[in-house]
Amino acid sequence: MSAFEKVAAARSTKKLTSVDYINALFGESFVELHGDRNYSDDKAVVGGVGMLNDMPVTVIGLEKGRNTFERMERNFGAAHPEGYRKALRLMKQAEKFHRPILTFVDTSGAFCGIGAEERGQGHAIATNLMEMMALKTPILAVFIGEGGSGGAIALAVADEVWMMENAVYSVISPEGCASILWKDSSKAAEAAECLKLTAKDLFELGVIERILREPSNDDRKMFESLKLLICRTFEKNLSIPGDELAKMRYNRFRKIGKQDA
Repeated sequence: MSAFEKVAAARSTKKLTSVDYINALFGESFVELHGDRNYSDDKAVVGGVGMLNDMPVTVIGLEKGRNTFERMERNFGAAHPEGYRKALRLMKQAEKFHRPILTFVDTSGAFCGIGAEERGQGHAIATNLMEMMALKTPILAVFIGEGGSGGAIALAVADEVWMMENAVYSVISPEGCASILWKDSSKAAEAAECLKLTAKDLFELGVIERILREPSNDDRKMFESLKLLICRTFEKNLSIPGDELAKMRYNRFRKIGKQDA
């Protein structure tokens, strides 16, 4: 598949959403928590606590919805500042009880409306980046669809970042990039190749640690394997002192893009 075909696959309405992954991995143990304790509850962000085998985990996902009605209700996965503040509230709670944090990322970007800007969209994203970098509990981010700009990285400052094989992660959409560089959005396919946004590209660049096979909704074998893989990763990172874990996370991001002399 070309890079632009990967973008189309990442945007497909047939892809599993964050809620699907949460249901498959946590089942009835998942308890959703709501609100940012400041403004409202953003339905583009789903978060709560669930049991992964015998391990309590805080799980947060950017949720697009499965059909037109759900997508409108979830704002097409474009979170408002209260969504990011809700996520941070749950992450700080996880740090307090030393629970690992699992995030699922699937968004074209943070909501860019006037109301979101008035309520501090940029500040909410920046605060998440700063706070997540220093959290003294394990964090794992999994890109399951689109990973668009600051709206995605606001939930992806993690010890490890994994991607589904048909997910993408970029600072801008191919259409937006083509419009800026060539004043022609029809060159989106060319822009997609230049952006290096596929899982394979990002793995080679050292931006992500693992590429995962794309599951179907009834792929129990895949989900059991994924559950085991996540548990092992959290068990390994829970054994690392919190201060050292935060330092390792910081260094992970500092070295991205660094060229050897």
